[in-house]
Amino acid sequence: MNSKAAAYRQQTDKSQLVERHASLVKRIAHHLIARLPASVLVDDLIQSGMIGLLEAARNFDGSKGASFETFAGIRIRGAMLDEIRKGDWTPRSVHRNGRAITEAISQVESETGRDARDSDIADKLNVSLQDYHQMLNEVNAGKLVGIEDLGVSEDVITTEQSRGSDAPLEDLMQGAFQKALAHAITTLPEREAIVLSLYYDEELNLREIGEVLDVSESRVSQIHSQAMLKLKSRMKSWQADEE
Repeated sequence: MNSKAAAYRQQTDKSQLVERHASLVKRIAHHLIARLPASVLVDDLIQSGMIGLLEAARNFDGSKGASFETFAGIRIRGAMLDEIRKGDWTPRSVHRNGRAITEAISQVESETGRDARDSDIADKLNVSLQDYHQMLNEVNAGKLVGIEDLGVSEDVITTEQSRGSDAPLEDLMQGAFQKALAHAITTLPEREAIVLSLYYDEELNLREIGEVLDVSESRVSQIHSQAMLKLKSRMKSWQADEE
């Protein structure tokens, strides 16, 4: 096969990858949109996700062991998150509240030596329990409070060409981080750990989790936000300085 024919075949293969996985973009977009305010449009997520899919098709190397769907899923989600972050539609007050809650959790747990309860955190913030729950709802709606916010790289799968000489050290650090994160999750109350498992492992949305736990979608949102902010507090030594 001459070079022109090989290039044409390669381009055809990439086009077929994009066509076969276009539904993956829609699936990820609809999963994310359930966590976002009405101001974010699913069509915008799909558009940015398609760009991520095209980039994945260009850069995929099947010899590295990962399936294309896994590789593309990471790139698609990363492209969508980048688009959302560029929009910067989160009010400053929501960022402030998120930092205040994280600090309050850290202080309560340092003082008491036990898991911080809703009422403990509200008292530390000097707000009512109802106001605290509203703050949690706003944090969850105003920001993607996800595992990526703890410092986990979205682009988990990399090709060897894109990795520098520090790759073994990066692997070691990432492995240590994952172990520390796994341990931190085991320290959460059972219901908070279940919400994270259903959300990130089983990919249920908040409404579906509410049906499983027999609580409202709003309550699931609160539990999810509080669990993630607790993890941020407990993983503080691993995180870069916040904005």
